[in-house]
Amino acid sequence: MAGKYKGIIFIIISAFCFALMNVCVRAAGDISFIQKSFFRNLVAAVFAAAILFREKAWFSGKKGNLGILLGRSVFGAMGIFCNFYAVDHLLLADASMLNKMSPFFAIIFSFLILQEKIRPVQAAAVIAAFIGSLFVIKPTVMGMSLFPSVIGLIGGMSAGAAYTLVRLLGERGEKGPFIVFFFSMFTCILVVPYLIFFYEPMTLKQTGILLMAGLAAAGGQFSITAAYCCAPAREISVYDYSQILFSAGLGFFLFGQIPDFLSWIGYLVIIGAAVGMFLHNQRQDKKERQENRA
Repeated sequence: MAGKYKGIIFIIISAFCFALMNVCVRAAGDISFIQKSFFRNLVAAVFAAAILFREKAWFSGKKGNLGILLGRSVFGAMGIFCNFYAVDHLLLADASMLNKMSPFFAIIFSFLILQEKIRPVQAAAVIAAFIGSLFVIKPTVMGMSLFPSVIGLIGGMSAGAAYTLVRLLGERGEKGPFIVFFFSMFTCILVVPYLIFFYEPMTLKQTGILLMAGLAAAGGQFSITAAYCCAPAREISVYDYSQILFSAGLGFFLFGQIPDFLSWIGYLVIIGAAVGMFLHNQRQDKKERQENRA
C-alpha cells in the first residue's frame, strides 16, 4: 500500500515538472525539436550520473534487462521527439491532449506485457479523467493539422509503452537512476549526428530557457520513473491528468490566461475522478486487510 501512495505522489510531481517543461519548450522559439530534445536529455543525464555515482545504482546485469532498457529508450526517444514536434506545430493545449493519451496506452501495454488486470472502477476513472480533459482543452478536428496530430498521437503511444517498460524494469530490480541515465544518454547520442550537420545557433535567453526545460524534464523523468517502479499503471496513471491543472495554473500566472466555464467543469471532473479512484483504492485495501486477518 505504501508503494501505491508513493507512486501517486511521484506522478503528481512529474505532472507539474512536465507541464513546466512544455511551457519552456514552446517559449524557446523557432528551434528544431530535435535540438530541444538534446538539451532536455543532457541535463537529465548529468543529474542521473551524479546520483549513480553517489548511490552506486549501477546496471544490475540481470539477463534480459539490457534489451528492455533499449526498448524503453527507443520508445522514450520517439515519445519526446513526437511530443516536441507537436508542441511546436499545434496549439499547446492540443499537443498536450494528444500526449495525455499515454496513460491509456500504458494501461493497454501493462495488460499486454505485464498481464496486469484492469479493474472496472479504475478503467472508469481514467475514462472520466479523459472526458474532463476534453472539457479543458476543447480540441477541434478542423483546428488541428493532420500530420502533426498523428505525430502527437504516436508520441502518446510511445510514452505509454516506455512507462510500461519502466514498470517492468522496476519489477526486475533495475534502479530508477540507471534507467533515467541510460535513456537520457541513449537519446543524446542518437541526435549527435543531426546536431553536427544541422545545429541552429541560439541566443543566451534561448539557451537558458532550454536548460530550464532540461531541469524540469529531469525532475519529471526521475519522478515518473519512481512512480511506475512503485505502483502499477492502472492504479496511478489517472493522477497524471493533474498536468492539465498545472498547465492551467502556469498559463494564468505566466501568460494571464483565464480558464472559461467549460474548463472549470473539466477541472472538477478530473479532480473528482482522482478522488474517486483514491477512495476506491482505500476501500479495497481495507477490505483486503480484513480478509487477510480473517
